[in-house]
Amino acid sequence: MTSTCPRLLRVYLPVLSLSLCCGAQEFPFFEPVQPPRPFQVMAHGGEGGQAPPDSKAALRRCFEDGLEWAEVEVRLTRDGHHILAQGPQVQGADGRTLDVSEHTLDELLGLEVGSAFAARYASERVLPLVDCLQLAKGKLNLCLHCNTIAPAQLAREILEAGMERQVVLHADADQLSKLQAASESKLALMGRWQPGMAIPAWARTNHLAAVEIASSEATSAVCREFHAAGIKVEAGCLRQSDHSEVWDRVQAAGVDWIQTDLPEELVAHALWQRLKTRPVLFSLHRGANRYAPENTLPAFEKGIRLGADFVEFDVRTTSDGKFYLLHDSVLDGKTDGHGPIAATPSSVIATLSAGVKFRRAFAKVGLPTLDDFLTTVEGKVNLYFDAKAIPPEILSEAVERHHLAERTVVYQSLDYLLKLKAINPRIRALPPLGAPDELAPLAEKLKPYAVDTQWNILSRDLIARCHALGILVFSDALGSHERIEDYLQAMDWGIDLIQTDHPLRLMRAIELRAAKVR
Repeated sequence: MTSTCPRLLRVYLPVLSLSLCCGAQEFPFFEPVQPPRPFQVMAHGGEGGQAPPDSKAALRRCFEDGLEWAEVEVRLTRDGHHILAQGPQVQGADGRTLDVSEHTLDELLGLEVGSAFAARYASERVLPLVDCLQLAKGKLNLCLHCNTIAPAQLAREILEAGMERQVVLHADADQLSKLQAASESKLALMGRWQPGMAIPAWARTNHLAAVEIASSEATSAVCREFHAAGIKVEAGCLRQSDHSEVWDRVQAAGVDWIQTDLPEELVAHALWQRLKTRPVLFSLHRGANRYAPENTLPAFEKGIRLGADFVEFDVRTTSDGKFYLLHDSVLDGKTDGHGPIAATPSSVIATLSAGVKFRRAFAKVGLPTLDDFLTTVEGKVNLYFDAKAIPPEILSEAVERHHLAERTVVYQSLDYLLKLKAINPRIRALPPLGAPDELAPLAEKLKPYAVDTQWNILSRDLIARCHALGILVFSDALGSHERIEDYLQAMDWGIDLIQTDHPLRLMRAIELRAAKVR
């Protein structure tokens, strides 16, 4: 996370919520996101699909993405330490598998647990609960799924960390009673409700602040009864139920929290369902590269599911004249290949992995050809075509073949775009704008559809000048400008499109702007 994180978190403005429901006082949970969304997202294993589940990296991704909750599993080591672990065993990258209950904390910390997920997580170790609590404090709420625990010790650790308002303890009935006694009713407890259990008597008997119910059992009637008793309802939407139809149904039923393995898609889907008009368009840089390997088909498919208006991509040429998506001029950084792509034949490119460095689950994902990419996205999203190494004649032919000419903007130099415009005026030109005094010559020579504007020269006046000339303003909020306050300022000035590596962060700004909340 960049050094801008503290300012970003101030925008979320954490406070305590002391809401009342039908006369019954709810547990005063910390609210990481303000103003709150209609429901809260609970990421299974942290962002366990994007980083090793229950790891420090998975939790950090949750508060970088502005999520409210992470669900993690708690287990007890042989020497009496609580750690986070998805199962009773922990597997190291060296192939060793250790039973949590049979090994000490120091022995478990000796395992490197991240690189089996992805090489970039090679520094990850088992996360002790006390470290997890400090990491999440003031940023992220935790649903602690209690497996093997020492109830009195667990309660003490949470209370000593000052995390009693940021934790809910999910446990079986026997553990719940022990936790309730050990914490002197200071901690929020959650149990799993099933049809046939009395509402709300079962929850009151077990001193529950929240209940987990299967997504198939989440109905308005069930939620109303629990809410009348001041009890939160969490719907588990995992595996086959983790998709938009189920999300829509449980939201309509009135659940408070939705547990998911796809928090980014859930947040995006819910926002676009609520928000019919967007205050700004957004483009995903090299696809949804935060969630899938950049410039690959999974990244663009994810971008489409996130509701992107445009996807940005880069095209380069092989030694035998074939066209592939790749940002860099060399293969070394983004694939398991080596050397310049321009000196490599397509027969070699086709054997490379473009995903293994991102995550081992993507090991079989290769660099897509331009035609494969255009076939995948045809009719689904607009194209932000960075023509790094492709002749304008071939570019025009490719987008025409896929009926995408009028959905394509092309980023390149003035000279390149003048040639492209002469070949196919239906393809929209997007030249770079590095300084305000470059605008008039660009407008006169090219009459571009839009300009790709350096973020540090953006201003209300410059955007107004562009609009007066009939030119839209696109800009990349990459790096130091990926901040909610920067997005909001650009939207206030009238920017037309923001390109981002952090779609959920930008979506939060769009949500705030649409609600006129600053």
